[in-house]
Order: sequence, then C-alpha cells, then structure tokens
Amino acid sequence: MSKEIDTNHHMIVFKGKNIRRVLHNDEWWFVVKDIVEALIDTSNSTDYIKKMRVRDPALSEGWGQIVTPLSIETSGGKQNLNCATTEGIFRIIQSIPSPKAEPFKRWLAKVGYERIQEIEDPELASKRIRATYKAKGYPDDWIEKRMRGIAIRETLTNEWEQRGVKEQREYAILTAEISEATFGLKPSEHKKLKSLKKENLRDHMTDLELIFTMLGEASTTEITIQQDAQGFRENKEAAQAGGKIAGNARKELEAKSGRRVVSPSNFLSHQLDLEISTVKSIDSKDNGS
Repeated sequence: MSKEIDTNHHMIVFKGKNIRRVLHNDEWWFVVKDIVEALIDTSNSTDYIKKMRVRDPALSEGWGQIVTPLSIETSGGKQNLNCATTEGIFRIIQSIPSPKAEPFKRWLAKVGYERIQEIEDPELASKRIRATYKAKGYPDDWIEKRMRGIAIRETLTNEWEQRGVKEQREYAILTAEISEATFGLKPSEHKKLKSLKKENLRDHMTDLELIFTMLGEASTTEITIQQDAQGFRENKEAAQAGGKIAGNARKELEAKSGRRVVSPSNFLSHQLDLEISTVKSIDSKDNGS
C-alpha cells in the first residue's frame, strides 16, 4: 500500500487517487467519498454510500458518530463534506466488498490478532515497536534510547495514576511542566520548532533531547516516590522539580559545549538529508567524478 502525503495541500495520493483530509480537533479527518472512490472505482460515491448503509444497518445506525461534515477546499470553493477519522474510515472499509478493500481488511485482522498476542505476552509489543522503528530507518542506538524512554515514561505515568492523577488533561499538564523545566519549551512549542504537526515529538527527538527527556521524567519519578506526592497539585510540584534537575544539567552541558541541546533537527529532515546525499553520490558516480 503505497501512499504519498502532501502536507501543504492536506492531500494523500493512494493508488493514483487524491484523498483529501483536514486537521480537526488535532486529528486528521479524511473525506469519506474520496476513500470510497479510491476503493471501488465509481464516480457516483453518494449512491454507493447510500446502498452500503442499507446493506450494513449497524454502520448506518452509528453513522452520526463515525462521520462529521467538515469544511473542505474544493474546485468550487470550500464545502462541507462528510469526513471520518482513521478509526471511522476503517469501519467504513469493512463494509466495502471490493478486492481493493481486501488488503485493508486483512491488515485490520492482523492488527487485531497481534494486539491479542501482545496482551498475552507484552514482550511481543516491545519487539514489534523495535522492528517498526528499524523499518523506518532509525539507527540501533537511537532505538535503544527511545525504548528506554518509553519504559521510563510508563513507570512515571503508573506512579501518577496510583497517586490520584486520573484525567488526560492532567497528564498533559504534568508532562508540559517537565518539558518546560527541562528544555524551556512546552511540547507544543518543541513540536513547532521541529516543524511537526501530528507526528510524535519523541519520535523526532535527537539523541540528547531523548536523554534529557529521560532524565527529567526519571527524576520526577524518584521525587514523586520519595516525597509521596498525592493528587495533582503535589505531583505538579514534583514534575517541576524533576524537570529542573534535567534543565540544570542541560544548561551546564550547553555552557561547556557551546551548543544548544534543543534542535530544530528531526528524523524527517535527517532522512531527507540522507536521500539528498545519496542522490548526489549517485550523480557524482554517474558523472565520473
């Protein structure tokens, strides 16, 4: 399944078909009719969708929860078109009896089976994450840091949960406190510096950024346990203290090295540099230089 993403025009090209998308509530939503037309080669997707909903009463019943009209740029100006998230699109694809939809369906079945395996044997999840990073081209030493960071993060969030931090918003605030004390930036500001949108910030951190992120969260965990922090307020104080430890270490390194730890560099730009270098190398060989 090859696809290209054009972030400037919010377009995905799948099998030669343009699939429009829009960022809504910090999540990508895809135009339903574009997905359907890409899978069944029809110019009358509206009629097909009507028939599909008749064939699948459960889908029709939950249509209002799956699909939301959103403003999409079209050749005739902006129009409200039915859109769905990735999860919603997968549910719709399940109702499309097309050979083109089969790869999606098989993939969904495989993901479901693998998830059951991972619940029974959590070590499999770790192995799959490593394999995924490896397939994307991440170096082994970076992968080791990333995996260690995941383990440290999980230990911290488990402590928060046991100490009365329940809401997702509270987790986000505590994480932002550690980040700001460590790097002088909130995660949203850090992502903006790296020109990221929906991408995972930690997947695009440099080695040093990962190391100081781990230090900030590991320090927070230790302080949280030793001070027996309870509730959001006390855990917020521990987060600030833990992040400050990492922040002081970062500042000392920067003072000695003369270079900033926080960098606009990310894995995407690194890969682009590698591709450009490869092309230049091939051109040089072809030109006999």
